[in-house]
Amino acid sequence: MNLLASLRYLAALDEHKHFGRAAQACHITQPALSNALRALEAEFDTVIVKRGRNFEGFTEEGARVLASAQRMLQERESLQQELKSGIGKPQGRLSIGAVPTAMPIAARFSAMLQARYPGISSVVRSMSSNELETGLESLSLDIGLGYTDRLRVSGPRMRQIPQYTEHYFFVRRAAKIKDALQIGPSTTWAKAALHPLCLLTREMHNRTIVERAFEEAGAVSKPAMETNSILVLALSVAEGDVCTIMPGALVGVMRGYRELEALPLVSPDVRTAIGLIAQGGDRPSRTLEAALALAQDPVWLAHARAHSGLLKI
Repeated sequence: MNLLASLRYLAALDEHKHFGRAAQACHITQPALSNALRALEAEFDTVIVKRGRNFEGFTEEGARVLASAQRMLQERESLQQELKSGIGKPQGRLSIGAVPTAMPIAARFSAMLQARYPGISSVVRSMSSNELETGLESLSLDIGLGYTDRLRVSGPRMRQIPQYTEHYFFVRRAAKIKDALQIGPSTTWAKAALHPLCLLTREMHNRTIVERAFEEAGAVSKPAMETNSILVLALSVAEGDVCTIMPGALVGVMRGYRELEALPLVSPDVRTAIGLIAQGGDRPSRTLEAALALAQDPVWLAHARAHSGLLKI
């Protein structure tokens, strides 16, 4: 039995919660994955996986094996990076998770990181705040970009680096088309609630922020559309008869939509801190070390803030 390979299959099963998808992610057949997991159970003389018609989770002993597997796989990746990396030239993989509304900034961060360190191969995933928290806790993510005010993982083992502050806009079709998306005069949350809206679905933390703002304004929103996709959010306004609420980071990537305008929202003035979060251990991997350094670089921070916040266009 290849112990490391079996531990990798176990971690994949935890990530995908499905035997078939875990096998596909590991580029093996489902029977091969099942056989490897049974061999792992034989090795440790304990039942690890709860089996039924579908994956039903891990036993108490299995959860302990999984936690050890995640630590061992992380140590292996760190060691490989140390052996392959030269001074100032980190080599290896970096897994980045970001909440959907922060994806434009995560993409810019990943691109600047790769430009500075060509040896770093980033994997950037869009995920809900709950998924991001779980990924950081399970070590399947190296770093996350999300709402620092709500993360339950913000204990002493987690490091947080402030990046920018979200401001919110009411986005609608413009009465007059200009050369690019325009930033118009401010409007209130109460007035925005009067329009048919496309909003993110309720499992998204952004939706919680938006609903809280409407409540504070004494208004009730009745969305005409809901989605968990920022692409649908944008195109529904560009192609339909609905409006939406967007943070500056999303508005910033829609500057080419000249038929739209974005109005800063006030009453209340809602601001939400966005930060990078990572494990706070004493020995970060070489790729994570480079990412943490970039996250604090004044050049990067100025770039991130120029493409988020209140957006002066």
